[in-house]
Amino acid sequence: MAYKYDEAEIIKVIEESDTIKRFIIKVPAEIPFTFKAGQFIMLNLPIDSKYTNRSYSIASPPNNDNTFELCIVINPNGLGTNFMWSNYKEGTKVNISKVLGKFQLPEVIDRDICFIGTGTGIAPLRSMAVDILKQGRPCKNIYMVFGNRWEKDISYRSEFESLEKEFSNFKFIPVLSRDNEQWTGRKGYVHAIYEEIFSDNRPAYFYICGWSDMLKEARHRLENMGYDKNAIRFESYD
Repeated sequence: MAYKYDEAEIIKVIEESDTIKRFIIKVPAEIPFTFKAGQFIMLNLPIDSKYTNRSYSIASPPNNDNTFELCIVINPNGLGTNFMWSNYKEGTKVNISKVLGKFQLPEVIDRDICFIGTGTGIAPLRSMAVDILKQGRPCKNIYMVFGNRWEKDISYRSEFESLEKEFSNFKFIPVLSRDNEQWTGRKGYVHAIYEEIFSDNRPAYFYICGWSDMLKEARHRLENMGYDKNAIRFESYD
């Protein structure tokens, strides 16, 4: 599919970890730019004398200032992220598509929500959770189950911990698969966590984003728990 691209500007780069960067991008005021939590954009990257498309979920909640954030992990063997790491700095101009995607929240949130993410699959889930909480949207309990290998990989950790203190209905549950002696949180994989929380099979929406193997297993396990496909929304990034 051919996309129309507009020029935007990187206004800030945050090194979240040794492998993850957060890019804050501003769209010119004269270009209409709105999005819904969970959507994504395409970047048009000038690689090897040609342009290459890459899609990335928007990590920030919707706002009115024509900015958005991408949270990206480097792929040592990939063309796209290696180009970004070498060339994307504050002030760099980037070509972005219109906003795309149907990975979105329901208009009415009438049951618990469980966000299940791994790695930078946290991006659209962070957008959704912050949007719900900061906009004061009516909702029930919100669970953020976030799986990573190592403690250093937990993106947005301080923000999620602050939200947990501020909102009594928000629960942040980081899970590490490569445990270390200092880590006192949950260990293993995300699956045991949501199976434990929803062992009573109460009504819930499940939003899943991350590595494709995790996504497939989560869908299978949730369906085995009795949740139908309409309760399970997902987005893969590999």
